[in-house]
Amino acid sequence: MSDAIIIAENLGKKYRLKHQGEGRQYVALRDVIADKVKGLFQTARPATKSRIPNFQRPNSQPQVSEDFWALKDVSFEINRGDVVGIIGRNGAGKSTLLKILSRITEPTTGRVRLRGRVASLLEVGTGFHNELTGRENVFLNGAILGMTKAEITRKFDEIVAFAEVEKFLDTPVKRYSTGMYVRLAFAVAAHLEPEILVVDEVLAVGDAEFQKKCLGKMESVSKGGRTVLFVSHNITAVRTLCNKGIWLDRGKLVDAGPAERIIEAYSAKGLPQTGDGDFSSGAMKGDGSVRLLSYRVSNGTNGGPVPQTNQDLIFQVTFNVVRPIKQPAYGVSITNQFGVVLTCINTVEQGKTTPELPEGQFTVSVRIKNISYLPGRYTASFWVMNPQCHKFGMSENGIVFDIEQSPIYGTSHIDHSFGCVYSDIEFTTLPPGKSA
Repeated sequence: MSDAIIIAENLGKKYRLKHQGEGRQYVALRDVIADKVKGLFQTARPATKSRIPNFQRPNSQPQVSEDFWALKDVSFEINRGDVVGIIGRNGAGKSTLLKILSRITEPTTGRVRLRGRVASLLEVGTGFHNELTGRENVFLNGAILGMTKAEITRKFDEIVAFAEVEKFLDTPVKRYSTGMYVRLAFAVAAHLEPEILVVDEVLAVGDAEFQKKCLGKMESVSKGGRTVLFVSHNITAVRTLCNKGIWLDRGKLVDAGPAERIIEAYSAKGLPQTGDGDFSSGAMKGDGSVRLLSYRVSNGTNGGPVPQTNQDLIFQVTFNVVRPIKQPAYGVSITNQFGVVLTCINTVEQGKTTPELPEGQFTVSVRIKNISYLPGRYTASFWVMNPQCHKFGMSENGIVFDIEQSPIYGTSHIDHSFGCVYSDIEFTTLPPGKSA
């Protein structure tokens, strides 16, 4: 017998969108006033009682409809005990998929089979009643999730301790902050022992400590043999927590499989090509005194465009100075494809001074010696600032480069299970009775 706890077959969800016809899509107050004024100068007509509200233009075009598929032909299987990260851009269909799996909405096409009880946390306050207290909402929400009163009572103290709302337990939840709402809602969903736990990006509204606590709880839930579906834009959290991944794009399934492979493919698609380039499409910051133009990436061994681990990495950044800068300083940071900053340094922290920059075009060379990054794709940010950290021009992750395989580990293939930084480590076996 298959161990699949969720089976989705050709899932599709269609919505009907209505648009205004040829005219404007909404009517502002000024439009209503203008029409009234025009009416004063038009030929008088027999008065008729209009049934059209004053915000509706009498001559507006009829509405037209179009079908929008939030999901289309999505099929996959999830086994018992899997922790599945669902990733994709905004509007990819992630939340729609979770609503179908949670039986909140029915699919337009296809079907889904669930072999277990589902607890979901999709929106802040889902299943809560504003006028009831926190205590009453724990029992209400638990009942909505299909739990018995005995089950809720047995887990009640643990739920309250996790949510950290003891002082406000008998206060109506309408007086709770958003963070308190989420803490209590997640605590109920996670502690009432569902076979399937579904969590949307709602955890992002919590603070860092709470998010860490929730991730730890989801990990313990999965180790107990239960299944977790987790939607998040935090790729690092998905990579740490999940063993499987589902990638959606514009309502369609792009790929499903091991989380590491899915995340690598998704991250690589969102980055431009590596090598020489310009900053025309980068996220630019600063007061405009410096305009970054282009960059060139090379290694310090043979000048090739792709460095290897333990080689020097060189950026040559060309920029235009619009207004003279008396005390310029330079900074650079390196980020891996999962958004983790590996290096961040500037000339002020190094205690170095750089020459004054008059108006004109300049090129700065940045050499990072004996890079320790393992093979993969990385991005770099570069900026020109003053000693007080005021930025004249900056590009965030505008420099894209790859690190190639090198013989530091012999002939073995290096993937992200090795981490992202190489360390030169020596292993020594000591005789009995001796210490290092």
